[in-house]
Amino acid sequence: MSVWTNRPLLRWLVPGIAVALVLGGGAAASAITAQDGGEPDLPPRSAAELLADLHESPVGSLSGTLVQTADLGLPALPDTGHHGGADLGSLWSGSNTLRVWYDGPERARLALLDTLSQADIIRNGEDLWIWESSENKATHRVLPEGATLPPSMTHGTPPTDPLSAAEAALAAIEPTTEVSSEDTTRVAGRDAYELVLAPRDEASLIDEIRIAIDAAESIPLAVEVYGSDGTDPAFEVRFTQISFEAPDPEQFEFNPPPGATVTEAELLPELPFGEFGDWGERPQLTVVGEGWTSVLVVRLPAELELGPLEWLLSDGGGLSSNLLSVLLTDDGRVLVGAVTPERLAEVADDPAAALEGE
Repeated sequence: MSVWTNRPLLRWLVPGIAVALVLGGGAAASAITAQDGGEPDLPPRSAAELLADLHESPVGSLSGTLVQTADLGLPALPDTGHHGGADLGSLWSGSNTLRVWYDGPERARLALLDTLSQADIIRNGEDLWIWESSENKATHRVLPEGATLPPSMTHGTPPTDPLSAAEAALAAIEPTTEVSSEDTTRVAGRDAYELVLAPRDEASLIDEIRIAIDAAESIPLAVEVYGSDGTDPAFEVRFTQISFEAPDPEQFEFNPPPGATVTEAELLPELPFGEFGDWGERPQLTVVGEGWTSVLVVRLPAELELGPLEWLLSDGGGLSSNLLSVLLTDDGRVLVGAVTPERLAEVADDPAAALEGE
């Protein structure tokens, strides 16, 4: 059972592709650092008890500030010219500060803050808004009544809160993972337990993932993803401040400012490639394998320009870092996963990875 079956908090922020991308990391050695002094004195809880807490504890409302950092070990992307502006694509590298508000599954907001601008994702009932102040533009989508927004609606960004990152990690638990409960810590001024997930499959690039779980509310307060080279997490997201009081309803109201460009868009059932242009064809995709070594296979429309991805893959059709591997095949498929290059090559030849049109 998914954690989100009983805990839909921010489920709509998890991009479908990020499950394959975030489950990789760079270097495991240290535990989640206590941000507010020494380790708290908490009664012992086993890993099984912590997992049960994550499944069973209801979530009402919250708001807070998050810091997210990513060092995926990838070559630097070409300069996009967006200096000083909040760009959702920047979540794949560097350090970012975000604000989050949540008041039930139909009211949620995430704001990426930058020096000169802000980018927001806002869910308020049937309305979904994507706002970029640097471009003075907004995209609006209307959701079906009672719908849970697909995780794909975050424009290909990685998990931007500990809950999303924890879900991606917990999805791979099954028998392929060693699960343990070790230390206690403090995050955002709150006592927390630490849950550790370690893949058993050597084809995974991940060494371990550490999740700090609030001792009172059973909310993931921080997630760190580690791999095999170094001592720092390749991906981390943590609350620096959190409140469980209901946010002001005005936080979920959005009215485009005068002069803003507003686009009405349709919902896509899988990935948000509609933002790349009106080519009228959705990408074909499948997932090969399970758990930590699953690989996403996508055939993008011929009309779609790969942009930075094509630049990254220009040398030999593939790349690998301490976090993930990507392979561009001669027949136009893109394979990506938190796995070794050898695993990607194996999947590329697997009949299960064949897509329509081959």
